Amino acid sequence: MTASAAFQALTAQSVQQALSTKAFGRTLHLLEGTSSTNTVAMTLGQEGASHGTVVVAETQTAGRGRSGRQWYSPPGKNLYCSVVLRSMPSPDQLALWLSWIPLIAGLAAVRAVQTTAALHPSVKWPNDILVGTRKLGGTLCESTGLGSPHPFVVVGIGLNVNLLRHEFPDDLRELATSMAIEADRPFDRAAVLAALLLELESRCDAFLAGRHRDLLNEYVLRCSTVGKQVCIDLAHGERVEGYADSISPDGSLRVVQGGRSSRPGGGSTVNVRAGDVTHVR
Repeated sequence: MTASAAFQALTAQSVQQALSTKAFGRTLHLLEGTSSTNTVAMTLGQEGASHGTVVVAETQTAGRGRSGRQWYSPPGKNLYCSVVLRSMPSPDQLALWLSWIPLIAGLAAVRAVQTTAALHPSVKWPNDILVGTRKLGGTLCESTGLGSPHPFVVVGIGLNVNLLRHEFPDDLRELATSMAIEADRPFDRAAVLAALLLELESRCDAFLAGRHRDLLNEYVLRCSTVGKQVCIDLAHGERVEGYADSISPDGSLRVVQGGRSSRPGGGSTVNVRAGDVTHVR
């Protein structure tokens, strides 16, 4: 692909032609710019948008990451998209579904990058996408209407695609990366988006079909947090430090405090369900 082709604006036609999904992206809202694709998708969901509706923007003025952090969203370079999910499991599986959605989104992003760029990113639990130690992307999942007749979830995913090192702000230059930086070539964002939506749809379908063990095994395989010493900042100022032993079936991170699980008499084990993780070198 030529650089000029890679940097062309996304069009509904280019995205639709690349799609191989059943539902995801078949209803597409393509915006030149917006505050946040998640905000638009939430509004569309409240107005009755169908399952698999996708919002994509060329740029965001108030893109959001986890814990309210701003997501750097320059125009024409990256992918900023949000998907409305209406298919829900049975009520007894709903809490598990909500716990797994961020992990599923991370898995989908990792796999899409691997298939389109031949890179080998990992997921930093729960949902940051890394190449080595640098951040390539992330996800933000929000839900509303739970317990009502029309609940839905919005899955937001941001991926750095064609941004070059000097184009990152100074404070991100050594912390972040892009597909183009890692592969030393630009990418067709429509093709990357189509791959992302296919991987996300297939894993959502797998969960709803009860293939939870397959997803767990895949996540553990692709998670760079497992096997690391970690420091996790929880809500309300609490902190957990220890060895990230595994991922529990409910998607939480199992941390052995005070040592590795393989050590005789190792420390107590806690399951962390949300928090900011630092991999301790």
